[in-house]
Amino acid sequence: MFGIREIDVHEFNNLKQDSEVVLVDVRTEAEIQRGGIDGAMHVPLYLLPMKSEEMCKERPTVIYCHSGARSAQACAFMASKGFDNVFNLRGGILAWVGSGNSLGSIV
Repeated sequence: MFGIREIDVHEFNNLKQDSEVVLVDVRTEAEIQRGGIDGAMHVPLYLLPMKSEEMCKERPTVIYCHSGARSAQACAFMASKGFDNVFNLRGGILAWVGSGNSLGSIV
């Protein structure tokens, strides 16, 4: 099993200030209808194997879901495909909102 690197909301905010971050939301279509983190790319977990080939391995990639479980699976998959700079957003969208951030639109 590949090690999963996690970051919290504060660390994520710092990372996106310092570099161009790819943000990936692996939730379902129904879940994203309620909103997400601005600028996130929607790639449902079941489509990740096909869509990962289109993603840049050099840029930091942060993946999130509702609570962090599915995104942890996604991070393990991405690491197995050679993504060295991939992070799981600890606590997912629940942690994002719980930290006082608002929901935005997803690409």
